[in-house]
Amino acid sequence: MIAFFMLSTVVIWGMFAATGLWLWVCFPALGKFSPAGVWPLVGTGIVLAGLAFTRTHYNVFTSVLYYTSYILFGLAFIAFCVTAGSAVLLGVCKMLHISARTCLGITSVLVTVVLFGCAVWGGFSAPAIKRISLQIPGMEPLKIALISDAHLGMGVSYGRWDNALARLESEKPDLVLVLGDVFEYGADADKYAARLAAFQTPLGTYGVLGNHEYYNNFAAAVDFYQKARISLLQNEIATVGGMQVAGLKDIHTARVTPQETVALLSSADAAKPLILLSHTPLYAEEAAANGVKLMFSGHTHNGQIWPFNYLVKLQFPRVYGLFDVNGMKFYITSGMFYWGIPLRLFAPAELPIIEVNR
Repeated sequence: MIAFFMLSTVVIWGMFAATGLWLWVCFPALGKFSPAGVWPLVGTGIVLAGLAFTRTHYNVFTSVLYYTSYILFGLAFIAFCVTAGSAVLLGVCKMLHISARTCLGITSVLVTVVLFGCAVWGGFSAPAIKRISLQIPGMEPLKIALISDAHLGMGVSYGRWDNALARLESEKPDLVLVLGDVFEYGADADKYAARLAAFQTPLGTYGVLGNHEYYNNFAAAVDFYQKARISLLQNEIATVGGMQVAGLKDIHTARVTPQETVALLSSADAAKPLILLSHTPLYAEEAAANGVKLMFSGHTHNGQIWPFNYLVKLQFPRVYGLFDVNGMKFYITSGMFYWGIPLRLFAPAELPIIEVNR
């Protein structure tokens, strides 16, 4: 934890400092305000206070601190990306003997403001219904609602959760599948859980844990699932109507191996269609080779804030959308809300409705 805190401090300060240095280079008159000195220290301090203090204290003040610090964190990332791109352009201009420092400085500020505004809009907008229609031989007609990466609690109000579930309820799905990272931390966990428990469908609600359930408080996360009436699958298979739903523990945090995945899937009834839930979008090839008809994952948020999605692609071969993996349909959702930073840029949140053979 100490190593993570130190690394976070360096990264956050570095983003603020790089942007401050860029502003000082483009607008030397700002030097007296120390954009590359004082501002990064103040900004880093605010962000770190929010990251630490709001995890254990829940009141109006900490709610304000949460949004202030995390939005500032998001602004620092967007500004850093614009700064990096602008610095490259400035280097090219210098090689071509073009004087563009002030022009690029003004442009970078305007671009940052526009992108930040779009990110705020994306973060606080209600997630849209995303319809995916699939034809899967051997499966009965089925309508599934997916819930993934809600990160409820301090960063997502009960009202937003209630509205999102109401929209899913209006779709009248046959089955709800939960893909993890549901409740983060904060007050009123039981209230959030009770709202999902009230979401009744003919086939029930089944789900798996995400990495954040392991990070925060594993016992509390399992308790939340129980109170929310989610049938939790931890490397287990459940028979649901005329089909089966298999669920993996989080692959990274629980260190689930491909061999464990194959062993689990091999124990399924080959006569019944098989759906696989995995918070982390891995082992799709193993799933397809072992009888899975349909696989769902989350975790990636589709990067959440562009261009972070390109970094996510370095870790996962598939980041977002519908894929055909050797005949198996595999859908990776961008998630219901957001993690930490309440911003989304060119990676909108969604409420997936999967319609099979309908």
